[in-house]
Amino acid sequence: MPITTQQLIQWKQQGRAIVALTAWDYAIAQLLDATGVDLILVGDSLAVMLGYETTLPVTLEEMIHHAKAVRRAVKRALVVVDLPFLTYQESVSQAMHSAGRILKETGAQAVKLEGGYPAMVETVARLVQAGIPVMGHVGLTPQSVHQLGLRQQGKTQTAGERILNEAIALEQAGVFSIVLEHIPANLALEITQKVRVPTIGIGAGVDCDGQVLVTSDVLGLSEKQPPFAKVYTNLREQITNAVQSYSLEVRGGQFPN
Repeated sequence: MPITTQQLIQWKQQGRAIVALTAWDYAIAQLLDATGVDLILVGDSLAVMLGYETTLPVTLEEMIHHAKAVRRAVKRALVVVDLPFLTYQESVSQAMHSAGRILKETGAQAVKLEGGYPAMVETVARLVQAGIPVMGHVGLTPQSVHQLGLRQQGKTQTAGERILNEAIALEQAGVFSIVLEHIPANLALEITQKVRVPTIGIGAGVDCDGQVLVTSDVLGLSEKQPPFAKVYTNLREQITNAVQSYSLEVRGGQFPN
């Protein structure tokens, strides 16, 4: 049976870890789903696969295009789609329109928004009231790269308290889970203990209710790895070797003979 947002909340209560990865195409999404990944995020980290330096240039149309392919592949996992930069920050109505398009046009079950400041909390509450499941995201928020950089967030007491309060406010607004990105492990533990919805960590230590990584990082396809990622295989090297072997055989007349 397909995984639901309510199941994730139940798994937190049961102490069952949540496994999440990203996908942007049918083939990878199908493989992830078949291996039993619980949550597939169509992240705006798509930007890297499209050759952008940051997530900021990604458009809503690009996210919808890729989310459609992912959703066609997935039978079991919960599919969550990032709302890209400036498709939800201007107003509640803008966020409602963007999130509605994603759910209607892709078949995904939820959207993810970055930030826990008061205006964003209000936006989240309105989306949830309209029946749109929302995943929150605090700590390092990549869409704020020009303001925050890519460094770890929440290292001071003041910054940590702000992130904790944002997470609590998002829970009260109705999110079904919260991504905690690149924050100290002790802060992630405190948030995880204080909110009733599952926390999904990325560079936030072992005590979160689940973990997410960018699949291209896991597979060794990325040119640059974030400090918190773990490479489980080196497909970049394997693909290079395979293409070089193919090229040599074609040029030497061994293939297709």
